[in-house]
Amino acid sequence: MKLKLCFLAAFVFFTGTIFAQNTIQTAIDVFASDPSFANASVSFMAVDCATGTTLASKNPNLALPPASTTKLWSTATAYQLLGKDYTPTTRLYIDGTIKDSVLNGNLWIRGGGDIALGSRYYNGDGIEDTFLRSWCDTLKKRGINGITGAIIADGSEFGYEGAPDGWAWGDLGNYYGAAASGLPIYDNMLRYYFATSKTAGAATSFLRTFPTVPGLSFHNYVTSGGNGDNSYIYGAPYSLDRFGTGTLECGNSKFMVKGSLPDPEMTFAQEFMRVLKEKGFKISDSCATVRNMAIMAAHNRYAGKTLLYTHAGKPLNSVAWWTNMKSVNTFAEEILCWVGYGTNGDGSIENSLSKEMNFWSSKINTGGLYLKDGSGLSRANAISANHFCQMLKYMTTGRDFEHFYATLPVAGVSGTLSDVCENQAGEKRVHAKSGTMKRIKSYAGYVETKSGKRLAFAIIINNYNCSNEATLDRIEKVMNAMALY
Repeated sequence: MKLKLCFLAAFVFFTGTIFAQNTIQTAIDVFASDPSFANASVSFMAVDCATGTTLASKNPNLALPPASTTKLWSTATAYQLLGKDYTPTTRLYIDGTIKDSVLNGNLWIRGGGDIALGSRYYNGDGIEDTFLRSWCDTLKKRGINGITGAIIADGSEFGYEGAPDGWAWGDLGNYYGAAASGLPIYDNMLRYYFATSKTAGAATSFLRTFPTVPGLSFHNYVTSGGNGDNSYIYGAPYSLDRFGTGTLECGNSKFMVKGSLPDPEMTFAQEFMRVLKEKGFKISDSCATVRNMAIMAAHNRYAGKTLLYTHAGKPLNSVAWWTNMKSVNTFAEEILCWVGYGTNGDGSIENSLSKEMNFWSSKINTGGLYLKDGSGLSRANAISANHFCQMLKYMTTGRDFEHFYATLPVAGVSGTLSDVCENQAGEKRVHAKSGTMKRIKSYAGYVETKSGKRLAFAIIINNYNCSNEATLDRIEKVMNAMALY
C-alpha cells in the first residue's frame, strides 16, 4: 500500500511538473505561431535558476539585436568586476603657482566618467550647475580668485570614439543617442527651445539652447503641427553642425526638445568658465580640450601637476538603478566604460567591451554573442535568449546579486514595466528589463513563480507585423504562464 502511495505521489508530482512546463512551452508555441509573427524571428528560453533545468524554449540559440535589454550585460558586468560601491571621481589639477590669490597657470579637469555631474536624475531643473558652483567655492578656499591660464578639460582616458559601432545616423543627434564621455555633463544632453505657431504647417522659431554651445550652427526645419513632440535632431559627434526636422505641437511659446551634446568635454570647460565668471573670478576666456591637444598620455601628464580637489560621484549601485529602471542609454554607455576604466585605466569603448567579453567567456558559453555597445541602441548587437539565461542564472550566485536584482523594474509596479501584466498573474512576479526599438521587442530577467521558484527568462522578437502594444499583449500571456508555474 505504501509503495502504491509513493508511486502515486511521484506520478502526481511528475505529471504536475510536466503540465507546468508544457503550459510555458504551449504559451510560447502559441505566441510564435501567431500570424503577426509570420515573418518574425523569435528567441525564447526559461530556466529554473536553482537547478539549471530548461523549462521551455523556442529558438533559444538564435542571436538577435535585443534593444535595451542589452543594458543588463553592462550593469551585470560592472557589478561583477567593480562592485556596487564603485565610484567615479573627477579631479582638479593646477600646473602653475598661486600668488596674490591668482593661479598663474592652467586649471585642469581630469574626468573619470562621472555621469551624475549636472544630471537631471540627480539635480532639479535650473540648478544643474550646482556642482560647478561648489567647485568655485572650493577654489576660493584654496586661495584662488583668479586664473591667468586656460580651463582645460580632459576626458581622454575614456577615448574619443564618439559613438559605439552600429549606432544609426538618425539616433546620434537625439538625447537618447548621447554617447559616453570621460567628462560627461548634464547627461550629455543639449536642450533646444522653440516657439511654435498657432498655424499648422508654419515654421517654428528657434530660441536658444541650454547649455549654450559657442559656434553651434543649427538649421531649423521643424514646423508647427501634430500632437506633442515629433521632431528629430541630427548631427555627428564633435560636429557643431546640427539640424532639426519634424513637427512640434502648435501654440507653445517655449517648447523644449532634447538632443545630444556635440562635444561634452568642451562644453564642460565652457560651463566651468561661465560659472567662474559669475562667481567673480578674474579669468581669461581661454578654454581647451585634450582631444585637440597633442600631448602625452594621462598617467604621465599629471606627474608634474598639483592635485587640488577630488570630487566623488554617484556609486554604481545608484547609477545602475536608473539605468535599468528607467532605461537611460547614456548611463548604460558610461557604466560600460567604467568596466574598462575601473579595471585597467582605459575607459574606451573598445577596451571596455573586451573586458566585458573576457569576463563572460570565462563564466558562460558566449558562442554567437556579440556585444557592441552598453545600451542596446546598436543593431550590431547579437544576443540569444540562451545567452541571457546563462548570464542571469550566473548572477544569482555572483557578486552583489540582490543589488543587481533591485535595479530591475517590477511588472505592474515600477519603471518600464509599470504597465505590464497589470491585474494579471505576472504582476509583481516578473522582474525584468524591457527593450524596444523599431520592429524589436524584448524582455529579460526573472520570474518569481506561484510555486516559489525563481526562473530566468528572455524573449526577443524582431520584425513583427503588428504594433508594439499588440506584441506586448501576446508577450504578457507568456509571462503569466511562467508566473503560474
